[in-house]
Amino acid sequence: MLFWKKESQLDRIKNKLEKALCEDTAFLVFGASSHKYMVYEKLTTKELAGWQAKNQVTLPEPYTQFLTNIGNGGAGPYYGMYSIEKATSYTDRNVLAAKCVLHPGMTKEEWNELTEPLFNDEDISDLEFDAARNRVMSGMLCIGTQGCEYDMYLVVDGKHRGEIVYTSDFYPDRPFFFVYEDNFLDWYERWLDEIILDYDNEWFGSRMPGDENALIQVYQNAPNEEIRSKALDGMFKFKKISQPTIDFLKNIAKQRQNDRPTAIRLICKTSIDAGRDCLLELLHSGSNEDFLQALIILNGYGKSVDLEEFIKVIVQSLDRVHDTEMLRYVGYVLESSGAITLQNFKPFLCHTDSNIQTTAIYATRNCNDKSESWEIVEQMLRAGATEVMKSSILYWGIVPHEKLLPYYKVAWPEYKRNQNFREKFIECLNELQEDYFDKD
Repeated sequence: MLFWKKESQLDRIKNKLEKALCEDTAFLVFGASSHKYMVYEKLTTKELAGWQAKNQVTLPEPYTQFLTNIGNGGAGPYYGMYSIEKATSYTDRNVLAAKCVLHPGMTKEEWNELTEPLFNDEDISDLEFDAARNRVMSGMLCIGTQGCEYDMYLVVDGKHRGEIVYTSDFYPDRPFFFVYEDNFLDWYERWLDEIILDYDNEWFGSRMPGDENALIQVYQNAPNEEIRSKALDGMFKFKKISQPTIDFLKNIAKQRQNDRPTAIRLICKTSIDAGRDCLLELLHSGSNEDFLQALIILNGYGKSVDLEEFIKVIVQSLDRVHDTEMLRYVGYVLESSGAITLQNFKPFLCHTDSNIQTTAIYATRNCNDKSESWEIVEQMLRAGATEVMKSSILYWGIVPHEKLLPYYKVAWPEYKRNQNFREKFIECLNELQEDYFDKD
């Protein structure tokens, strides 16, 4: 009689490591070029027991199964998994053996109370800083890095033993993030699944797991706005979404004001054309927040699409732009279309707020009508703000018009020792008047 042996999770992971390599032979997944889907030699049970005895810590079983059956580090999310030896080097033994004080859903108030000395006490001594840091990091083992200031920790003691925590530097209002999976192997297998399914893996683990249908179900059955928001956010890991999901998102955009911008972003990530009507509604909306969201979406997903219809609406709506963030995105969207001129950006270039002026200067850096619009440039420079002059030279160079020479002459002493600025002055201004400035 033949008996069917059910494939274990460890067997699945071994097979999926091979499939992931086949799917990503060029190592395009974030961090894959560092580990190439290869694991280190497995840890023996004797070596594991020795480590646990030495450090007086019993590691969560899913993690020990990985170490003794898959490999002692190597392939894994982001830049891969540390070996147990390297992981140990990042945490003091006494800190590792303590109970973890962090928990999922930690409020900003709880976090700030716990970490306040780490970011708000300039006079804290090194010993006091280390003690405060150790309280936060207690009961956790560093198992890998995401790069820069971001690392991955495994909770080894406490109520949330076995869970994975993404850490960063210490900032107010930014508690560390617990991933959705309850244990190491589930988290690791999800990483492999999302590679095989060709999901966007750049921020793996930070978004709710599940395919399109699963996330739609979560959204529809969610008990509160937070869960609905996380379900929608989970869809950003899909490089493209199906037509039924697009229809579902369009329905959300019509019925749920709070989720409208996110739903439209998801639609437009797959197809700007599919979200065209929704984007036009945002642009024509009386809400400045809607207008800004449309600009952000067009900047993110519209670079290879004909945006003429949207460009026309944006140019006609420039009078509603009153802050640097909105102006910056207007510049991003209009830049490649040639729709930016000094004439239509005059209100920003000649604004009383120098931050808006410098943002407008950057946005108009590729305009070809600067000499013809010298009167606008003169009005802009007349106020004499140093940062405005500096930005204009940095992004525009020197506008070669004789009416502007007096302003550049005033600025020359400050910049003549800066080789980069000096060359721009001399090259452009000599075309107008030989030896106008003292070059020494």
